[in-house]
Amino acid sequence: MCGPVQVRRVLEKPLDFRESAMPSESPDTTIDELRRVRPDLAEPFAAAFPGARATVLGRLWGALAREPLPGVTLRQRVADTLVVTLRNGDRLTAPDGCARRFARAPEDFTVSGPAGPVRGPAQLLARLGLSGSAVGRLAAELDNSVVNLALARAANPEGPGTLRDSADAEQAVVDGHPQHPCCRTRTGMSVAEVLAYGPEHHPVVELALLPVPADRWQRAGTWPAELRDGDTFLVPVHPWQRDHVLARHRDLAVTGRTIPARPLLSLRTLAPVAELPGCHIKTALDVQVTNYRRTISPAEVADGPALSDLVSAVVDKAGFGESLRALRELGGGAVRVGGRASDSLSAMLRESTDSHLGDGEIAVPLTAVHATGGAVVAGDPVRWLRDFAALVLPPALTLLSMGVALEAHGQNTLVVLRDGKPVRVLYRDLDGVRVSPRRLAAWGFTLPPLAGTRAGDDMDALRTKLFGALLSGVFSELVDVLARTRAIDPGTLWETVAEAGRRAYAELPDHGDEAVFFGDTLPLKATIAMRLADDPGKAQWIPIPNPLTRYRHL
Repeated sequence: MCGPVQVRRVLEKPLDFRESAMPSESPDTTIDELRRVRPDLAEPFAAAFPGARATVLGRLWGALAREPLPGVTLRQRVADTLVVTLRNGDRLTAPDGCARRFARAPEDFTVSGPAGPVRGPAQLLARLGLSGSAVGRLAAELDNSVVNLALARAANPEGPGTLRDSADAEQAVVDGHPQHPCCRTRTGMSVAEVLAYGPEHHPVVELALLPVPADRWQRAGTWPAELRDGDTFLVPVHPWQRDHVLARHRDLAVTGRTIPARPLLSLRTLAPVAELPGCHIKTALDVQVTNYRRTISPAEVADGPALSDLVSAVVDKAGFGESLRALRELGGGAVRVGGRASDSLSAMLRESTDSHLGDGEIAVPLTAVHATGGAVVAGDPVRWLRDFAALVLPPALTLLSMGVALEAHGQNTLVVLRDGKPVRVLYRDLDGVRVSPRRLAAWGFTLPPLAGTRAGDDMDALRTKLFGALLSGVFSELVDVLARTRAIDPGTLWETVAEAGRRAYAELPDHGDEAVFFGDTLPLKATIAMRLADDPGKAQWIPIPNPLTRYRHL
């Protein structure tokens, strides 16, 4: 090491968001809040706090082990111990195993230093001797992540339960991002708001509807008749956004109607309970979650429908429409404020996962396979992984060859299961797609006008986008969970992935992609280096050993 899910929790009394404080480093502050808004969680939270703190500390220790962080000058491994030397000459030590990706830190995990044991992630960050606003911001995010992780575990003492539908599968990721130290950061949300809106707490969220005159609605694609009132557009607004952002716009007011919806893995995207069948609603949310503030840019709104048409057409031309389906961005828009589209007052509609399911099928985000300990995997796990790889790698690698790089990480990529076995793959969130005009043109595709910066012929960037998500993310998670829970040699599992890759590339022209797929290293996002950078939203990547390399020629 280094029970059923509730669909809706009924509260004995309404939560009062106005007086509830944002989670802080001190568990006592959160316990005081819980005694007021959810007294049943106070003791479970206190019990879960040490383990949550150790988990986040272990992930930060992993970042110190591999990321280019200021203040770190040397890394050495002595037997089973990792020694990190800092700029001031101090040395930090802890088990090397706890620095590995997906490591499970024990509840009593600490990092040893000259000033004594380090128990909290913000305390470890302080040991780097850095200064500036980015350091303070990251320290607050780490503290927030610890508290919200403890809240999530307190509310799910038995871990993920039985997955009765696709929304259950989305909400089964109790611990959040499986590698990021800021796995449960919700900067800006109070304790009560985390409980009311976080998918790990299984609520039903009442989305407000904002009437927007046509001359103030900058839109793309189609908008359903159910959300129209003559020339007025009814825009779904997250209740957090209504209370904290919309309140500053006195000329805008919501109606009395709401849309009940269940929050999905991304927090700000929700599945309506009854209305808008076949649709998911992506809302703007000025809340920091892992790396980004979750608003919706005007470029994302504008490009969504056009990219949907392009990616769907490329998938169809490649002949993979039955094995991989992209969930189309149907339409969206943003309210004009001061003549400009506001990324904080915007919304999009996307095809729902359920609209691509048959009877007896369920769509599971790939990161939920890891989060559930592989409980959704039926039958022989090696065969399961082989079947999944055969579904996702041929289309994903072919699309890259044609000029479309999917950001196919574990949240964007879903496996459709029937009787626990993979039958189809769904991809969502076209904002992460990158395209090569040159490669697309060779296949007869003309790039539509795009407002964003998704187009370019830097193939290293496109390969990083796909392989950093699909290999460093999805397949690394699957190999970790299957090896750990089913006692399988990881090499056997990676050999299965490599076999699917070799078969796919045998049918493709040599563009240099295969050499990178089987190269010595894979790209991994340097999440803590990003959070400490002047531009924390710009992706940074580090090389990690590629387990596929040894299986390139068999």
